[in-house]
Amino acid sequence: MRQEVESFLNYLAVEKGYSPNTLAAYRNDLYRLADFVETQLGPQGSVGEWSGEAQQLLLSYILDLRERAYANTSVARKVAAIKSFFSFLVEEGKLKSNPLESLEAPKVGKALPKPISISKVRRLLEQPAKLDTPEARRDRAMLELLYASGMRVSELVSLDVNSVDLEHGYVRCLGKGSKERIIPIHEYAVRVLREYITQVRPQLVHSQLERALFINPKGGRLTRQGFWGILKRYAEAAGLKDEVTPHTLRHSFATHMLSGGADLRSVQELLGHANISTTQVYTRLTSEQMRRAYDAAHPRAEE
Repeated sequence: MRQEVESFLNYLAVEKGYSPNTLAAYRNDLYRLADFVETQLGPQGSVGEWSGEAQQLLLSYILDLRERAYANTSVARKVAAIKSFFSFLVEEGKLKSNPLESLEAPKVGKALPKPISISKVRRLLEQPAKLDTPEARRDRAMLELLYASGMRVSELVSLDVNSVDLEHGYVRCLGKGSKERIIPIHEYAVRVLREYITQVRPQLVHSQLERALFINPKGGRLTRQGFWGILKRYAEAAGLKDEVTPHTLRHSFATHMLSGGADLRSVQELLGHANISTTQVYTRLTSEQMRRAYDAAHPRAEE
């Protein structure tokens, strides 16, 4: 089955232009299925041999995922990947029909983002400033830039030195679909970034040819995984271990901007959302927060 999976991944890369991150997710999902199938039918069974039992096998696979406490979002993503895989096999003539066409993925509700309060953001951002090392000063610049811009972590680590215009106070990044957007950043973030670029980055980088803005211990570009490890340490130091993920500062940026009076369209553009309905979830969130504040403060609310 793995041979067919690799053919499918090659199709997604060459014909569909899928990103390396998306391909890695597909590979992980489909190889997990292959492992499960091998435990049921043995390692020699090809897709053609077990396709007649595919729907029952997949139902067993989903049950196995649920027993291992996978969230509905994860199960739904895996089912979608598997259905796409079988559609590919039909198109390639390796199967006569997609045995999973009628199978529905688990219902997934749209979860609200989980921002943290302004005071907690400040507590998190203060952690690198307590350490006077080149790495900590780099980390401070990264965290300040994330909260100043609302960028995704993948966008942050993809920045080059020339992506930042300190003179005019903006950062240029490539979002989903390679769409470029220009995001203004406030003066405090500019000062921290200027200090990092002029004083700290030269200590971390090993080659003058390196273009990456944020540098790892080996002198190359920092990865998303590297950033996640850094963030976890600071979140734990700030007492926010279970409240902070790589997306937290993005969610917090959007929520705090709308709470402060920014209009929805501006926040949509800053976040790089293709559809404003994606941004509107933050409006719902700020409305709920306003309601809680009202109920807690109004003298007649509890009567």
